[in-house]
Amino acid sequence: MLQNKELLSHSKNLLAFSAGVDSTTLLFLLLEAKISFDIAIVDYGLREESKEEVSYAKRLAKKYHFTCYIHEAEPIKKNFEANARAIRYEFFETLIEEYNYTTLLTAHHLGDRLEWMLMQLCRGAGAVELAGMHSLEKREKYTLVRPLLAHDKEEFFSYLQKHNIHHFIDRSNSDERYKRNEFRHNYAQPLLAKYRAGIQKSFKYLDEDRESLIEKLHFSQLHNFFYTQASPSQRSNILAIDKHFKSKGLLITAKEKELLKNEITVVISRKYVVNQEHGYLFIAPFVQDQKIEKKIKEKLRLLRVTPKLRGYLASNAEVLAFVSRLLQ
Repeated sequence: MLQNKELLSHSKNLLAFSAGVDSTTLLFLLLEAKISFDIAIVDYGLREESKEEVSYAKRLAKKYHFTCYIHEAEPIKKNFEANARAIRYEFFETLIEEYNYTTLLTAHHLGDRLEWMLMQLCRGAGAVELAGMHSLEKREKYTLVRPLLAHDKEEFFSYLQKHNIHHFIDRSNSDERYKRNEFRHNYAQPLLAKYRAGIQKSFKYLDEDRESLIEKLHFSQLHNFFYTQASPSQRSNILAIDKHFKSKGLLITAKEKELLKNEITVVISRKYVVNQEHGYLFIAPFVQDQKIEKKIKEKLRLLRVTPKLRGYLASNAEVLAFVSRLLQ
């Protein structure tokens, strides 16, 4: 059932664990395949079972000789799903940096992918967004791996039952106040029950189409300045920008994506400026109210550098010199 076994066999792996059906299945499949890993679990303190889940994670770690990292989150007062995700990934990425893990493993599966596709379809999306999750996704300091992405959750239940493996059921997954749960129970699960083989095949074709439709761009870096040659395809450019920010743990809003389609220069989250002109894509910190020396200001004007990028360039002589060579 595991994908990417060869990669995982030669990586230092951190498994995002919850003690639920999906991550418990992945944990035991990794043990079965003799792939080494450690686990990380977040306790949000919302459910009575959460302490039992953490205890179970500790027992597994002791029994199978891997490390279990635990994070007790502060109470989340609003926008639970988004904030919980941010807390999780901040915790995982701190561990990755501190202990030099090269992969983060998550137990996303076919149902998750179909839910995402249906939600995107209802919001308005193109083929790339509909294709959704990748089994492998390069981030800035690690690779995100989803080894079970092609498989359905029913397969996990069968596996756990067959091997008599203890696991927990998160009751919040039935709460349809969360949009994802609404799509899961009312649309994705009924479709998978009837058409699983066809859905698996469709995602395989979508992955192949995505590879042929989109030009892959790779940003180079000088200090906090990122650059690459732009593609003739604006779609490829925006997806490259989106992927760059995701690798930094920042999600671009739908409004910002729309601005990127129509404007040459866009400020993202009030922190970064994205510039699409001169045949390049530039991303840099957004520096406001920078007093720029008259000589440098004139140089930037002659180079036709967008005003929103000038503050950062004026603050870094090496980057300014590089951009000058690039644009002259």
